[in-house]
Amino acid sequence: MKYLSTRGGEAVSAAQAIEMGISPDGGLFVPEEYPRLDVESVIKRGFYEGIAFDVMKPYLPEFQPGRIMNMITEAYKSFDHRGITPLVPISRNESVMELWHGPTMAFKDVALQMLPRLLTESVKINGDNKTIYILVATSGDTGKAALEGFHDVPGTQVLVFYPHGGVSKMQRLQMVSQEGDNVSVCAVEGNFDDAQTGVKKIFADKEMAYALNKKGMRLSSANSINFGRLLPQIAYYFSAYGQLVDSGKLKYGQLVNFCVPTGNFGDILAGYYAKKMCLPVNRLILAANRNNVLTDFFKTGVYDASRPFYKSMSCSIDILISSNLERLLFDLADRDPELVKNWMKELSTTGKYNIGLSRISRVSDLFWSDWCSEEDTLKTISRVYDEYHYLMDPHTAVAQTAYERYAKQTGDQTQTVLLSTANPYKFATDVLSAFETPGKDDFKNVERLNALTGAPVPAPIGELMGKPERHTGVCQLNQMKERVLNAFEK
Repeated sequence: MKYLSTRGGEAVSAAQAIEMGISPDGGLFVPEEYPRLDVESVIKRGFYEGIAFDVMKPYLPEFQPGRIMNMITEAYKSFDHRGITPLVPISRNESVMELWHGPTMAFKDVALQMLPRLLTESVKINGDNKTIYILVATSGDTGKAALEGFHDVPGTQVLVFYPHGGVSKMQRLQMVSQEGDNVSVCAVEGNFDDAQTGVKKIFADKEMAYALNKKGMRLSSANSINFGRLLPQIAYYFSAYGQLVDSGKLKYGQLVNFCVPTGNFGDILAGYYAKKMCLPVNRLILAANRNNVLTDFFKTGVYDASRPFYKSMSCSIDILISSNLERLLFDLADRDPELVKNWMKELSTTGKYNIGLSRISRVSDLFWSDWCSEEDTLKTISRVYDEYHYLMDPHTAVAQTAYERYAKQTGDQTQTVLLSTANPYKFATDVLSAFETPGKDDFKNVERLNALTGAPVPAPIGELMGKPERHTGVCQLNQMKERVLNAFEK
């Protein structure tokens, strides 16, 4: 198995792709082929770690199988549920897959407890002796998950940029209180797209690479632009299918839908890869908030990021430039890197590109998309709790709203899995506002939400109370390079 850049260049090994994170030409690494699995054998494993091993192993040919299994076992020890990503049925046709049982209470833990192990193993395989400098742009959850996964990992340093005022109070507090000698956090004056674009420019900056090389460092990424971040996420689609079969909601071979709240297109892309690996997927329902650039794209084939940017309570999907979409574009371009390069150049210079109706129609039977307002999000949180006594965070509520519309418009009765990407207490103030007017103190709102609903408060929330803020820096976009060079100077 080799890895290709979506924008051309030489093929590389899995270990090289994971260590580099992003191709030198700015493209994203994709596998040269999709392994085809015997899905029935995979799901009969019956436990998450075994399923994850079967899914990941074909993509990692130079990794020792025993080492892969050990890494998986170690990665998920910190999760508070034995099933890792348990499925909770809430109605006859829909179940919620809780992806937030890891240490930071967000779906990013599934990947970012695994990535540090994949990365350090890749460095060994490649025979590299440089310090790996992890550069992250976050819309909320990736930052803390990366900090938690990499803190005090030998041979690594981690710098996280987040949009100033663009994440929830809990998300910010989780990041700025992070301990560890090899971690740093900085707010950026701008939105997530600005931060992500700044990070990508740093990766493509040859002078920066030279300067870091002199310091004995090599840049890599913990964002989902790194295939090592994306790979572990494919496993939970197989796990969900296995749980549906085990519960009797599905017979093996029957189709399943997945509804995914997404902004950067990574989480739902993992579902696309799962289908390519023979998982019986009927529809991937893409749920967006007011930043609905992806919804419009899947309806028209036109990607137009030149539109207002909205800050919302589902802030982790407040994104207008969806990096991982480039991997799907590579397939829709019949793996022609020149075509992808032209589209990305158009996006950079004009803010839009058009792949044409004929190309987008090739996936119209697979992808379906809708978006919802802030008001709809709150109504869904309240309605789902009233009807099913299940408490959702705003992102999961965006997914449930999109699914309700999909079911109504299509009449599709296929079993559907809603991907729940965060614990509701990470957004306690917003969630509480679905029931009553919240106060200004997030921790008191946690207590009130618990008293109102009885939903258990996860331990990491209580542990945040009173934690000192260690990373309070703020920089302008044009200061990001300087911050990267000097973040760890004594």
